[in-house]
Amino acid sequence: MSQQHAAPAPTPTTDAAVATVAGRHDWWRDAVIYQVYPRSFADSNGDGMGDLEGIRSRLPYLRDLGVDAVWLSPFYASPQADAGYDVADYRAVDPMFGNLLDADALIRDAHGLGLRIIVDIVPNHSSDQHEWFKRALAEGPGSPSRDRYHFRPGKGVTGELPPNDWESIFGGPAWTRVTEPDGTPGEWYLHLFAPEQPDFNWEHPAVGDEFRSILRFWLDMGVDGFRIDVAHGMVKAEGLPDLGDHEQLKLLGNDVMPFFDQDGVHDIYRQWRLILDEYSGERIFVAEAWTPTVERTANYVRPDELHQAFNFQYLGTHWDAEELREVIDRTLDAMRPVGAPATWVLSNHDVTRHATRFANPAGLGTQIREAGDRELGLRRARAATLLMLALPGSAYVYQGEELGLPDVVDLPDEVRQDPAYFRGAGQDGFRDGCRVPIPWTRTGSSYGFGGGGSWLPQPESWGELSVEAQTGTAGSTLELYRAALAVRREQADLGAGDTVEWLRAPEGVLAFRRGDFVCVANTTGEAVTVPSYGKVLITNGEVAETGDEAKVPADTTVWWTRA
Repeated sequence: MSQQHAAPAPTPTTDAAVATVAGRHDWWRDAVIYQVYPRSFADSNGDGMGDLEGIRSRLPYLRDLGVDAVWLSPFYASPQADAGYDVADYRAVDPMFGNLLDADALIRDAHGLGLRIIVDIVPNHSSDQHEWFKRALAEGPGSPSRDRYHFRPGKGVTGELPPNDWESIFGGPAWTRVTEPDGTPGEWYLHLFAPEQPDFNWEHPAVGDEFRSILRFWLDMGVDGFRIDVAHGMVKAEGLPDLGDHEQLKLLGNDVMPFFDQDGVHDIYRQWRLILDEYSGERIFVAEAWTPTVERTANYVRPDELHQAFNFQYLGTHWDAEELREVIDRTLDAMRPVGAPATWVLSNHDVTRHATRFANPAGLGTQIREAGDRELGLRRARAATLLMLALPGSAYVYQGEELGLPDVVDLPDEVRQDPAYFRGAGQDGFRDGCRVPIPWTRTGSSYGFGGGGSWLPQPESWGELSVEAQTGTAGSTLELYRAALAVRREQADLGAGDTVEWLRAPEGVLAFRRGDFVCVANTTGEAVTVPSYGKVLITNGEVAETGDEAKVPADTTVWWTRA
């Protein structure tokens, strides 16, 4: 067994460190989970690429920020055709990020600081450099190895047409034709994403066996859970039927597709849950499930399946009181019957940062190419964060949003690496803008990211948005996050539960009570007057109180307590 696949030798861990992590019952129900994109968080060796040792060195920062857990985007061995979401070896760390000993040290250090570690798992597809797929190509049509993927003969006189009309999420057909070992044009294989990401055939028992083994490998390493990439994928409709619509990409998220959100995925997750429940310490699953409705998302978090599912309906909602209230109510109503917590998220590695989305007019979606009104976007983003953190359930923070980072919308074409950018008619392909390495210091190489530049260029404005520049600065976005997360921990009515009590409020204003806590969010462009609900705990604007009334500025959220 190679060192990359061998479980690292146990390292002594103090009882206090174990208790710190394992002590909170149902910790995930109201947890604040911080997403780290390993390429762009911290670079320990000066090669311009973030790595596990860099993340490990910054764990105290995350503890002091006040989060409960850290979710790491993929760091597995990969050719990096899609930034690590094309996995060649699920039990090895890619050398650009380190090795298994680095992963082990990171997990142990995190636990010692009271932080949990959640890792990505990518079960819908592998890399085309995975040993299984290379063997499938080499062994040719009819071989058992090909049954582990979706190989099919083409249509047409000579098989020159794809087996069906499915389109790749990244644009173009979802099928690629292979050259057989004898040099002739041969079968086609399915890839819902890039051609370098062939889809597994989950009807084959070896696939399920392999992933159950992978889960155990990382659970034995000590991880506290898994974020499941494309959790709505894996199972395809029987017979792989044509979809018949040539604008398929517009249907994503609006209809149940023959390749997404099929009922068979739930059988897989019931099996996975049995494995997770064998382990102590309340390990969890989080689903990246893009579904047509939040009600269908709730199917993934039934008591015998997964623990959380990302709330993409909330992420896609603009800064508008009526829209926000509707999606909040629908989310809580959908999650309550299955006993799962709601989740709230504003940004991640696949969408334009919300400080930039909110700087632009409504209706432009989650991929925006314009910088918009920076001041407006930041003010709304700060207010939206306070609203999100006041809601019942678990919240996700994407690295750098606590610094108020905007998307970098003007990256030169030649530095872009998003595979969708190079394929026509697919996703917009501008995800690189939210993946630019984050700044730690005002000056220096890559603003403290590392000693050798950064894999994507950083704007000159990064220095004044850095952790160093904002730490201890009154009114900074970083200090707002730190204060809000501290208050959230202190206030028993924050995060817990599954209901809100809506209060009467002016048009364009959300107001709700949770026990002794009251949150008011003014989504309008004008100041509004509301009742004063007690002691102001935190706000992103200047609230003027006169007697029993309070004047709340435009795009401002206020937390009050009656206690």
